Amino acid sequence: MAASPRKQSVLEPSPWGDFFIKHEPQPPERSEEWMRARADKLKEEVQMLFNTCSSTMDRITLLDALQHLGIDHHFVEQINTALQEIVGSEFSSSILHEVALRFRLLREHGFWVSPDVFDKFKSEDGSFSGNEPRGLLSLYNAAHLLIHGEPSMEVIISLVRHDLESMKDSLKPPLAEQVKRALHLPLPRTFKRVETLHYISEYKQEDGYNPNLLELAKLDFNLLQRVHLKELKAITEWWEYLYGHVGLKYVRDRVVECYTWSYALFHEEGFALARISVAKQMVLITIMDDTYDNHATIQECRQLNEAVQRWDDSAISLLPEYLKRYYSELLRFFEQFEGEVATADSYRIAYVKKEFQHLSTYFMEEAEWFHRKHEPSFEEQVKLSSMSITLTTLCMGSIAAMGDAVTKETLDWAATFPQVIMASSKIARFMNDIASFERGKIKGDAMSSVECYMSEHGLTREVAIARMESMMEEEWKTTNQARFDEDRVLLPAVQRVINFAVSMPVFYGGRKDAYSSCSLRLRDTILSLFVTPIPMQY
Repeated sequence: MAASPRKQSVLEPSPWGDFFIKHEPQPPERSEEWMRARADKLKEEVQMLFNTCSSTMDRITLLDALQHLGIDHHFVEQINTALQEIVGSEFSSSILHEVALRFRLLREHGFWVSPDVFDKFKSEDGSFSGNEPRGLLSLYNAAHLLIHGEPSMEVIISLVRHDLESMKDSLKPPLAEQVKRALHLPLPRTFKRVETLHYISEYKQEDGYNPNLLELAKLDFNLLQRVHLKELKAITEWWEYLYGHVGLKYVRDRVVECYTWSYALFHEEGFALARISVAKQMVLITIMDDTYDNHATIQECRQLNEAVQRWDDSAISLLPEYLKRYYSELLRFFEQFEGEVATADSYRIAYVKKEFQHLSTYFMEEAEWFHRKHEPSFEEQVKLSSMSITLTTLCMGSIAAMGDAVTKETLDWAATFPQVIMASSKIARFMNDIASFERGKIKGDAMSSVECYMSEHGLTREVAIARMESMMEEEWKTTNQARFDEDRVLLPAVQRVINFAVSMPVFYGGRKDAYSSCSLRLRDTILSLFVTPIPMQY
């Protein structure tokens, strides 16, 4: 039997190289020891603010500031107590901003609030245009936490978007910038650390500005940035060894982007294991994906899949010579991962291995489709590609590394592919396929969801993409609903899964594939997060 031809593709090189290995940050004006001591002092003062809140609105405003400034992770216990107090308190306000802010905060934290609370702000014609701009912005952001069966919220989004568009050029800072960002991407769907950077620069102009909160936010960001820089150096060194050892020149060098993606899920210092292990899993998956899509013959794809299903050193003999080192490194990573988690948690690694095996099966099926020139239906394509987008595998990998924040029941839940994981996967798949299609297909894989939808329905590119973007809106509703539908014990894992969906616009927003193309926009984001400290005034 003649060997199948090898696939060919052109992939863009990484702009980073050894940048993070050689980069030496400028020494701060104050020592790290001083910064940490000052931050600890400020945390104590912020904790006192919880005790001095005299009203429900004071608590809501404080919680919103802590979240927006990116320092809420230091006050989890106090925030949970405050949320219970907010839920249990009578609340009545004639100010749209206050009602919308309460609605958004409670829904984000898994507490149900009826959309009927907005009815009293409607004009006789059903619009909201008589309300002040800040209230409209808060309403617009809150409305994007809608769930299925809330047509009134869809109407709110449409009406208020029109109002904000018409007034955006006449607003003053910081509201003008906040409105423009929300119109580009509403607050519940933003990469939170990027939004934190924006808000830190704006917070001083806000009503109720508290200098202690701002100073803590700046210190915390800069201290975490130093932690993340050290991790980026270590993982880049790991990648240089891995890339040189396995010798696969056809794979994408995306270790920095993988770390950035993992950081979108876990930026907190205490989640270092989760952040680093998920980033490494992304790298290993990228190698496997590029092998199936861009290089291996169909015979080699089958050999690789058989080896992954066996998951044993003895399976190395099944593989072509060029894949043997990669397979050995894959097994070695999981051995090290098992040694890094707590002894009592080592059982969790088996869940992640199983998902890697499933993922290989999905990649294999796509390779068979490509080999047979199979043209799947749209439904068939989405069913498979929502699994091969890797999010189901990475969700399990991230949950397994979350330590005491999750239980075995959480892993069992994730293994059933619950709706929030599948909705996030479909968001990822549609955004990825739309961005790749707009850029021009560069990978040697099967038909994309966009191509299948166009072919099946006889539509132009623009109409097909518009319909798929509407489908994404339905999946966003499912992610919102998961905060209420699932047991509250699962909420920490649910929130991290939603973080995956929220990270997608950074890499595939605006119909652009920043992951494959190493876009200037993504490079600027990475520099602002990891390289450029926030200026301090001591």
